[in-house]
Amino acid sequence: MAKTTDPQVEALKAAGCSRVFAEKVSSRTPEHQRIQLQAALTVLEEGDELVLSKLDRIGRTMLEVVNRLHDLQSRGIHVRTLDGLLNTKGLGKMAPLVIGLLTGLAEVERSLIQERTQESVEHRRRTGGNLGGRPGLPQVKKNHIVKLRDEGHSLRQIVTLTGVSLAAVQKVCKEHQDPSDLVTGLSTINQQPVKGQATKKSKSQSRVSQVA
Repeated sequence: MAKTTDPQVEALKAAGCSRVFAEKVSSRTPEHQRIQLQAALTVLEEGDELVLSKLDRIGRTMLEVVNRLHDLQSRGIHVRTLDGLLNTKGLGKMAPLVIGLLTGLAEVERSLIQERTQESVEHRRRTGGNLGGRPGLPQVKKNHIVKLRDEGHSLRQIVTLTGVSLAAVQKVCKEHQDPSDLVTGLSTINQQPVKGQATKKSKSQSRVSQVA
């Protein structure tokens, strides 16, 4: 594997290219961040030929490559690879048909990927496997949060002591909150003493649920 783009540049020049665009990027680099690719696509005009060292230079996946070929074909731009894999100019009137077939294959590939992904998700649901996303808090940490809350610590104090986000602390406390706390708190807040009549509150009625 070449460490530089020099051999590819020389090969493109030898193939008769008047302008050469080269860049070294990761295969994960999004298309809009590929400066040289975007520059090459911008200068192309109808009747031009885009020569590539390999077909994967215009896309990270088969679907991206085929979509790019379809776009170039619709603009009247020919595509040729140095490895001989593709030459739309040489295909003549067959070029749209070949690209159409490639487009169909790419759609089939995408459908198969989606189907396999869905099957995997369904299997993990049936077997209780991990469906992905952010993992939940360990039970030990949840118990620690509940213990701190029972000891009278505020939510923000618990965040500082445990390093858990405020949203996660609130969720854990809500899951373990005694339903009677909410009922008692609401009844105490809404209870209004009648004028001229003393109101005696029991110990349980004087508790008010509060979120700090």
